[in-house]
Amino acid sequence: MITLRAAVFNAAFYLSCLVIGIAVLPGLLLPRGFMQGVGKYWSRYSLWLLKVIVGTRWEIRGSERIPKGPAIFAIKHQSAWDTLFFPAYLGNPAMIAKKELRLIPFYGWYSWRAGTIWVDRKRGPAALRELVRGARAALDEGRVIAVFPQGTRTRSGQVAPYQPGIAALYAGTDAPVVPVALNSGLFWPRRGFVKRPGTIVVEFLDPIPPGLSRAAFMETLQHRIDTKTAALEAEAGLPPPIAPEMPASAAGPRPAAVKDVVDNSVD
Repeated sequence: MITLRAAVFNAAFYLSCLVIGIAVLPGLLLPRGFMQGVGKYWSRYSLWLLKVIVGTRWEIRGSERIPKGPAIFAIKHQSAWDTLFFPAYLGNPAMIAKKELRLIPFYGWYSWRAGTIWVDRKRGPAALRELVRGARAALDEGRVIAVFPQGTRTRSGQVAPYQPGIAALYAGTDAPVVPVALNSGLFWPRRGFVKRPGTIVVEFLDPIPPGLSRAAFMETLQHRIDTKTAALEAEAGLPPPIAPEMPASAAGPRPAAVKDVVDNSVD
């Protein structure tokens, strides 16, 4: 039954992406606010489909910890669910994404029009400077920043390094960083066909104020997110999805400068 529900959801989800994607093409010529509104509608509709068809709900904890002013949300990234939920919940945040995603039909085009901050990893250290400039401009506009500090989706229980790009944002914007833990990968696993019913928990943790050294900031951020994420996964009582992981050597070497870039991957 779970597999059947997942199949129905997947069909409905991708069909809605196609229909909405084609229908709002003229919106590329309209002001940015229109596309932001479409994105929020599409995200909420997709989450509704997931709840109705699969039975996957969500619970928010720690919302009282969200700052009233400028902030950077450093979010654990386990699932495509994350990319649907946070743009809708945070209210038009400036998402950080790798430049290559702009080439994806509909998704890339509309993300660009909605004001995504793109990172060109091929530019090396210059990419970090562009990242910080883009983040400052978005904060000046009254938007918050949403970034996945590990740079890609990680499987539940998987340990992955936190990329230095988040440290550049922290040092370069003087905005508090809000760590965010979750267990979405247990219910909508990375590269997983089957979605599980249950309750995804998202928890906003104590903000990290400006002024820490780079080392202290990175240690604090990783400890808070990973510790709470492990607790949320244990609380759910579900085994992590089994998925093969590509060895690091299989992807080939990466230039050192690339490691400094926050990469919102759709792998």
